[in-house]
This record gives sequence, C-alpha cells and structure tokens, in this order.
Amino acid sequence: MKRPSVAVVGASGAVGEVMLSILADRGHRVDNVTALASAKSVGMDLEFGNAELPVEDLATFDFANIDYALFSAGGSVSEEYAPKAAAAGAIVIDNTSAFRYDDAIPLVVPEVNPGALKDIRAGAIIANPNCSTIQMVVALAPIHREAGISRINVATYQSVSGAGRRGLEELAMQTAARLNGQPPEVSKFAQPIAFNALPQIDVMLENGYSREEMKMVWETQKIFSDPEIRVNATAVRVPVFFGHSEAVHLETREEISMERVRELLENAPGVEVVEGVDMIHPTAVTHAAGKDPVFVGRLRRDISHPRGISMWVVADNIRKGAALNAIQIMDWLEQIKLESA
Repeated sequence: MKRPSVAVVGASGAVGEVMLSILADRGHRVDNVTALASAKSVGMDLEFGNAELPVEDLATFDFANIDYALFSAGGSVSEEYAPKAAAAGAIVIDNTSAFRYDDAIPLVVPEVNPGALKDIRAGAIIANPNCSTIQMVVALAPIHREAGISRINVATYQSVSGAGRRGLEELAMQTAARLNGQPPEVSKFAQPIAFNALPQIDVMLENGYSREEMKMVWETQKIFSDPEIRVNATAVRVPVFFGHSEAVHLETREEISMERVRELLENAPGVEVVEGVDMIHPTAVTHAAGKDPVFVGRLRRDISHPRGISMWVVADNIRKGAALNAIQIMDWLEQIKLESA
C-alpha cells in the first residue's frame, strides 16, 4: 500500500520528535515525511529511525503535495498555517487548542469517537484534544457507552513535559540546584516545580477554574456528544518529566457492577488494566512513559455514592496525549480510504 505524504509541523519540538519516531516505527519512509519548523530550526537534522530528516521552513513550504499535515507548533502557528495547509488540499490534524471548540471541526480520540471521521475529505481540519482529556475519555468511554456517565470529578497530576521543552529543562535545572543547596531559578513556571506541586496550569478564568481545567469540561462533553455530563477538574503540575496521572471519580446514570466495569476496561481498545499487587500500581514512570496504552489501576466502588466508581489513570502525555493520537487519526482515515476503494 502506498504510504501517504506527511508533513510534521513543529518537528523540532518535544511532540514533533515523538511524531517522527512513531512514523518511522510504523514504516513511513524518509521520502514521504517532511519536517517543518520555524526559520531558526532550518538546517537542523532530526532523527528518523535509522535516517535523518532536514528541517524545512514552514513559512515558505508548499503543502500542495501533502496528504496529512500534523501540527504541533503552538496555537498561533496553527491559526496562521493550518488553514493554508488545508486550502492546499492537506488533511490537517492539529494538536493545539486553536480549533478544538469550533463546532464545525471534529475533536477526535479514535478509541472513543471514530465516527466523527467518517465524512472527512481532503482540505479538512481535525482537532486533537488536550492530553489530560484524551487519557481520561479513553478510560471512561466503555463505561459511558454501557451505563452513561452523569458526573466526573477528576484531579490531574501533570508532568512538566506538558509545558514543552522549557518545562523539562526547568525541572532538571531546579532539581540539580536543590540537590546542591542552591536556590532554584524560576522561569517557565510561576513557582519552583522541583520537589513541589503547583495547583494552577494555564490562566485562571472568571469562574475560579483554570483554562486547563475547563478544557477537560468542554472537550469531554464534545467528544462524548453529551453536554449533560458534569465535569469538575483540578489540574496540578508535578515534578515528573513524562506522563500524566489522574484520580478519576465518576457517577453513572444506570446501575453497573464493578465486575462489569472491569470486564469492559479489560476489553477496551487502548486500555491496559493493572492490578495492584504488593503496592505496585500503574505510574507515570514505571508504566506510562514511552508507552502507547492508557493504564488504569486502583479500580473500586466509590463508597460515597451508590453508582460511584473510582480509578487511577496514567498515560504518556507526549505520546498518547499528543503525537500518537494524531497519527492514529491519520491511520484511521487511511483505513476508511482503503475500505471504500
């Protein structure tokens, strides 16, 4: 089967590099993948399997021969260049928040709402959800299909890679400083992140919630096509390099046994249930980092509500929470094309 031509926008960033790695692992060749970034990155060579890809200038690039443009270079870049790529005939899969809340643009997690992709044609724009939303809805989708979900209460513990390369660098430098008895230098985050937990991600809104928290509200309702789901989120930045963790508590609309919940999760695509044995549970470091699945543990009945369920959910925010989800969307569209040929 002929491989589609793919352009990765923001290829020199943390998500872009993982996109290139996944594409190489899935058999894409150097001659059908283009690495794009801003002028300051032009001339760099990026690793692509056993080969290298030169970075080309996004500002001057012609998308006319590109089938898929995977964007992960920031909202302002997507707002300017994604419509241009789409106008040239590429299908844009955007990893920023630029288009997520546009009713005309699908917000897709392939394991959850692949039906949103059925009428996609060349020149379309598809939005990738926020990383925290992705892992949560992958875990909750089978329960929602079976019994309906009326309310979700979630606390996230988000790694610094969610803030990009600068977040990773700041945690590393502050950790070294702390261990050497030096005061931490604050730049990317408002307060020291090393050996700390910061209970605000993104800007605060008038309702007292951060924008990161409200993303989980808006996006969950849109992905599930259910505006009646109530979501209460608290988003916290923690000193972890890769992988987000979530304590999720939900209430179902209909009765469902914990045995059935466990069965649904064990058979759900993209989910791996980890039974806690000898205090070993799924964590960002031991399970999620560098892996594709969404890991679920601490599965139990919420003793405060007759239809309540509690669980612990972890996933690699750069991989499943961004790069992999975008490529899965592309692969799903290619499968639709193959089946209709």
